[in-house]
Amino acid sequence: MPIDLLVHSARQVLTLAGGPQRGSSLGRLGIIEDGAVAIDAGKIVAVGDSSDVRGRFQARDELDATDRVVTPGWVDPHTHLVWAGDRAEEFEQRQAGVSYMDILAAGGGILSTVRRTRAASPEDLAAQTTRRITRMLTYGTTTAEAKTGYGLAWEPELKTLEVILNLDEKGPIELVPTFLAAHALPPEFEGRPNDYVDEVIGQMLPALLSWWRQQVPQRPRPFVDVFCEEGAFDLAQSRRLLEGARALGFPLKIHADEFAGLGGAGLAAELGAVSADHLVHTPARDIQALGASGTVAVALPCTPFGLSEPDYTPARALLESDALLALATDLNPGTAWCESMPFAMALACRKMGLTPAQAIAAATINAAAAIGRQDQIGSLEPDKQADLLILDVPDYRHLGYRFGANLVAEVVKRGQIVVARGAPIFELDNHSL
Repeated sequence: MPIDLLVHSARQVLTLAGGPQRGSSLGRLGIIEDGAVAIDAGKIVAVGDSSDVRGRFQARDELDATDRVVTPGWVDPHTHLVWAGDRAEEFEQRQAGVSYMDILAAGGGILSTVRRTRAASPEDLAAQTTRRITRMLTYGTTTAEAKTGYGLAWEPELKTLEVILNLDEKGPIELVPTFLAAHALPPEFEGRPNDYVDEVIGQMLPALLSWWRQQVPQRPRPFVDVFCEEGAFDLAQSRRLLEGARALGFPLKIHADEFAGLGGAGLAAELGAVSADHLVHTPARDIQALGASGTVAVALPCTPFGLSEPDYTPARALLESDALLALATDLNPGTAWCESMPFAMALACRKMGLTPAQAIAAATINAAAAIGRQDQIGSLEPDKQADLLILDVPDYRHLGYRFGANLVAEVVKRGQIVVARGAPIFELDNHSL
């Protein structure tokens, strides 16, 4: 049978077959030794022993993975991908002892990025974001969630959303949009958080729904997210916003328990949110609620690392509660400018107690579940999208064990080779939308 692409002779093919992995089942890699993956029309048509697969298919192109490892492409389910400028000066302030929340209270933090992002043109935002996308891809990310949240008003939030959608159309990374107007309190609403929540619920979300139906009705609706945290939005405000979003048919996410356990994770489980993210200071009752729910617990280990904080997501407790655990980078300009999912995985092994196998599952099939795409990506199974990596290592355990060097040699997205020998082989027009 003729096909487009055959990846063969891998020391290990990690299929991650069987769906998202809860609790103690996390880390089932589904290893095929001397494995092969057959691809046609952007989809996987067969996975199995190399001699068997090569005997059944005749490929127009082949990738020899001898002595190397083949995995699903990484899925990064929490990023703030689109922004303008940087906050290097705030990093220096933090290293001098100023806390993140003090910087935010003084008008820095998220608000400094808001000012720059509001002022940037769509073309400039696209150009800056494209450079980040290229780095993400070379580190093996083939799908990423991308949030708005540096506009904090309808027009700049819509501008960011349009950049996300246009960059998704260009590829090669697949972007899944999230509307995060409730990322922080904008300066226009200083001291009036309830009024701003009313603005998001009563004006922005209906406008978003109307715009979406008119402009991109064929796409799934974006997630709606809220930063439930001290100094941002409290539990009652977060509930109102998420319930308002759910009433309009939007799927839900939440930032919760990064600095204080306010109950956001339990709220996510109660409302059926697709994910609850950060979860550093989550109370025990909310950990149990996540374990009894379908809400994915998304750990962001690059963030406490970036803030030099001692506490990380309590992965052991979440797994003992039977929760679905995923990993993400939290790529953002203030606390975690990191495009590398392998670095997040290495941190998760050291700071959260995960094994390399658990980190891989959390960065693939469970990360796909954190954006509602587990039926399409996150594992190497027939009829799934052909997103895969060839790693220049002889054993999967090198992931997590090694850090600081890029182990990704080839990246295949929708059946197309987009990174070869560690270098991108695609071109993106940075300036046109």
